[in-house]
Amino acid sequence: MKILFLCKKFPYPLKDGESIAVSNLCKELKALGCDISLLSMNTSKHYSDPNALPPDYNYFTTIHTIDLDNAIRPWKAVASIVSGESYHIRRFKSGAFRDKLIEILKQNTFDIIQLETLYLAPYIDTIREYSNARIVMRAHNVEHEIWERITRNTESNIRKFYLAYLTRKLKAYEIGQFTAYDYLVTLTERDLKQFKEKGYINGASSAPIGFDTQIYPYSKPSFGPSMSICFIGSLDWMPNMEGLEWFLSKCWPSIHARWPKIKLHIAGRNTPLSMLNIKLPNVTIHGEVADAAEFINKHAVMIVPLFSGSGMRVKIVEGMILGKVIITTALGKEGIEVEHKQHFLVADDENQFVQAIQLCVEHPDLAMGISNLAKENAQKQFDSGQAAQKILNIYHMLLGYEPRQVDKSPIHHKTS
Repeated sequence: MKILFLCKKFPYPLKDGESIAVSNLCKELKALGCDISLLSMNTSKHYSDPNALPPDYNYFTTIHTIDLDNAIRPWKAVASIVSGESYHIRRFKSGAFRDKLIEILKQNTFDIIQLETLYLAPYIDTIREYSNARIVMRAHNVEHEIWERITRNTESNIRKFYLAYLTRKLKAYEIGQFTAYDYLVTLTERDLKQFKEKGYINGASSAPIGFDTQIYPYSKPSFGPSMSICFIGSLDWMPNMEGLEWFLSKCWPSIHARWPKIKLHIAGRNTPLSMLNIKLPNVTIHGEVADAAEFINKHAVMIVPLFSGSGMRVKIVEGMILGKVIITTALGKEGIEVEHKQHFLVADDENQFVQAIQLCVEHPDLAMGISNLAKENAQKQFDSGQAAQKILNIYHMLLGYEPRQVDKSPIHHKTS
């Protein structure tokens, strides 16, 4: 079976949920005999050198990249208002990307073309014109829902007004694409239900992000009044920054006052200067770390104070695999089948976060039980082989026949 993946950012290094989701799936699909090609935008925001990949990152028969400056430009935002176009989508429109896509489709025949997120939808018409492949949309989130929540949490009236406008345009676009692709794959049952409630009626399934849980090193956590807490997440993603700033201002003063030996370690890609310069007692800002799993493993508890966003939070799953106690909001645990005080600790306000820390300090045996059950749950719920097989079964159903023999010729990387 020949598959072309279209991505809005290059899926390496594996430092964010989207890159992990794409890379892990492609690795497993290759192991199942699929022939996979990649066409990816290489954005100014998340630029990566496709010629500097490790030898074992060999899941693709061909790799094509197109550089894209997707920085937020005020004049482009104004232009989108004048045109009535969604500015979220406009930032990922590229003539060069379209031209490369046409070139690839003219030279190759694919069974499946998978779009990784809504932001590749502008290229559906081009795919239809030059290919008979089935188009699968993998929705990592309900995109407009993220921005509805961000808008709701914004205090500035002017900013709230502008974000509400952008969100309405994005929502209209997202719903307007419901009939454009052949099949929808969501990462969670919760998101699948949301799409159906918003009017999606075509074929759809949920399939979680898969993880090779055996590659994650385990270090037994130590709970108590001197324990270590961590936060890790991309800090150029607004929901992460919003939640972290709330935790530092609302929760940390109380936690530090009650347990002055507890330490908080914060790591994140693209950490802004304002965060790097923060001076708070027992808080260390690391910026971007080379190995997320190694960082997480040094701490007993992971906090995920999330009040906006949608989809499945990859870092939460990684924390579960590593056997950490996760303290997050009800929104943060969306899409992950866990129970409060069994696999997770759920906290939606300052008092609940403090109470969750108190449980880990005063009841280390209970905290260890939560840690162990979280690890077991993640290994069962997010197995990479099972997740990829579910996706492959969807492809088979769409095509109605068994995959063809795969050409096992050497890997060739092409950068355009």
